[in-house]
Amino acid sequence: MKSFEYAAPKTLKEATGLLGDKWGEVEILAGGTDLITSLKQGITAPKRVVSLKNISDLQGIKSSKGTLRIGSMTRLRELVANRDVQKYFPALITAAKSIGSPQMLTMGTVGGDLCQRPRCWYFRNGHGLLGTNGDKSLVREGDNRYHAIYATDGPALFVSASSLGPVFMALDATFTAAGPDGKTRQITAADFFRVPKSNQERENSLNPNEVLTEIAVPLKEVRNATYEVRHRGGLDWPYATATVAFTSKNGVASDARVILGHVAATPVIAAQAAQALNGTAIDEAVATKCAEVAVQTAKPLSGNAYKIQLTRAAVKRAALAAAGAKA
Repeated sequence: MKSFEYAAPKTLKEATGLLGDKWGEVEILAGGTDLITSLKQGITAPKRVVSLKNISDLQGIKSSKGTLRIGSMTRLRELVANRDVQKYFPALITAAKSIGSPQMLTMGTVGGDLCQRPRCWYFRNGHGLLGTNGDKSLVREGDNRYHAIYATDGPALFVSASSLGPVFMALDATFTAAGPDGKTRQITAADFFRVPKSNQERENSLNPNEVLTEIAVPLKEVRNATYEVRHRGGLDWPYATATVAFTSKNGVASDARVILGHVAATPVIAAQAAQALNGTAIDEAVATKCAEVAVQTAKPLSGNAYKIQLTRAAVKRAALAAAGAKA
């Protein structure tokens, strides 16, 4: 690990003033569950690391005017223990609890999960975010069993590592980012994740000199559930996930959303699959149709076609869980 300057500011203004204008010059330390590993592996070698642990404004969960506001430095264990989250957002509870061990829940933060870097082994072994060697795609020509099965025509073939991101998208969340000039801007969850076009870019729409400060989720009666397919129950990232959310009136679904995770460089909005749920009383037949529609646009790589069936199963079971039915 290369030496670096360490700063632990007490205010958001101080923190944003310490950030850089280019990615990699400065790194933000939240819980450290991803960054510490990245520093040790030489994936990043910043001149400065800015810790957010002393900024109280970034911590905690508050309910205000029909909105649940989650500070980006809120620990995952606090998220799963919150009564409003338990009441309204079981999908969020499932996703957070599935992240892994008690240590991860204790140290990991909500913002850290949203901003963590991909787990792609080409990236983690020094071949850049796009996993290339010159003009050659190591991912496309090599072992790609855990890589993308959607939007695979482009160069970004890693999968988004965030467990909470797909859920926040399904729940119509809005993120707040603060910059060094004191200004803040709102970013929809769907717009937060982006597909990088080069190794110098990042996987989200934050600027290098911005801090993710808050996640705002509308507090409304929405049926929602997440289903994840993992090799093991703890410490592994999922092969595929699905989050389903919809409004229910007299047992009929409307305004449905189906978001797929860990199958592309960003969470995937399965709009046609969501349409298959609208206007229906969701049962096994409807959930099966929804799942079939969801995988129609999948374009697997040479070694990961098996993820299509896993995605199909995740969508079906998430839809049934959200509807309160059994798979």
